[in-house]
Amino acid sequence: MTPAPGRPDVVVIGAGLAGLACAADLTAAGRTVRLLEASDAVGGRMRTDLVGGFRLDRGFQVFNTGYPQVRSRLDTGSLDLRPFSPGFLLAGSRGRRRFAHPLRSPGQCGDLLTGRLAPRRDAAALGVLSARDLLTPAARLRAAPDRTTAEALRAAGISGPVVDHVLRPFLSGIFLEDGLTTSSRVFHLYWRSMLRGTLGLPADGIRAVPEQLAAALPPGVLRLETPVAAVRAGTVTLTGGQELDCGTVVVATDPATAAGLLPGLPVPEARAVTTLYHVTDRPPLDEPTLVVDAGRQLLNSVVLSRVAPSYAPPGRHLIATSVLGSTPDEPAVRDRLAVLYGRDTAAWDLLATYRIPYALPAMPAPHPLTRTTRYAPGLHVCGDHRATASVQGALASGARAAREVLAGTA
Repeated sequence: MTPAPGRPDVVVIGAGLAGLACAADLTAAGRTVRLLEASDAVGGRMRTDLVGGFRLDRGFQVFNTGYPQVRSRLDTGSLDLRPFSPGFLLAGSRGRRRFAHPLRSPGQCGDLLTGRLAPRRDAAALGVLSARDLLTPAARLRAAPDRTTAEALRAAGISGPVVDHVLRPFLSGIFLEDGLTTSSRVFHLYWRSMLRGTLGLPADGIRAVPEQLAAALPPGVLRLETPVAAVRAGTVTLTGGQELDCGTVVVATDPATAAGLLPGLPVPEARAVTTLYHVTDRPPLDEPTLVVDAGRQLLNSVVLSRVAPSYAPPGRHLIATSVLGSTPDEPAVRDRLAVLYGRDTAAWDLLATYRIPYALPAMPAPHPLTRTTRYAPGLHVCGDHRATASVQGALASGARAAREVLAGTA
């Protein structure tokens, strides 16, 4: 239905995944909605820039089909997903060793099964942990006692050296922290989703995900380039001074912006990351596999043009490398990449650097997996900072906001 002119039932601020999900569920329930986005496109942190024929996601992204919200809301077939190889390559001074998915790539598990990657006892302990996470209902994982990821791995019987030299380098790239202080419940749910789903990228860039959600909204709901200056119950004030009356306001922005609109809202600690995009004529690795730095100088690197050829023009190759924090030394990054790939990187061109100061909200244990979106009468707030820092968390928080708005206005 096309929203009627005049006073909408709900104004949603922010057209990231949480705002898009919230608006979709509210319109499906028959409410009139205005979805206001300050920038020129939807997506929040899930944006893609086109630069000289290359597709540059704003920070390295991976799309996981294993999330329940993804399966229920998105037509993954039309995204034209290009998969990563299941697993990763652990690279460093000892060369490269492969951590392969035992169910999807059993023929590539030699490093794991022969003890080259980890002692057999550790491999067995990791196999038991993975089987439990794969088969245990998600509700039971969510209800389990919470502790740090490091504590959970130790309790599973995985030795300190394997945690430090195999799992910590990989998990640091997921949680954007290398202390493994992230909630164990979050870890188990992430691990489960990676075992169950396919990791990939849309051929058109990560922007295709929010764009698909936005395209499904009724005409007239979404308004781009409409920044908001202030909110109160029943009223949204735009930066130009215009006031928009409504029944309920849902703030679905990043945490810092949300706190500026909703005084007193807690802002989780930020996890920062920088992604550097290099270009070369020859791929340093001829497979769509994530390369993880065993020495933890970098987080990871991948030849994106081997994952999705559409990310680079013909005859050119795009390498994305991520580093913790926001002040990487590019020459040092390039030198380390030469070690990880075993190739001379001196002739690589730096195409772009994306510094993401609030890439993820921190999720230290104990961490609530979901929180109410009610802030005050007539005011709600949602986003991955109110759930888990993931596509699943953002979509689920937006869905919860819609449910709580509907319950309060029924």
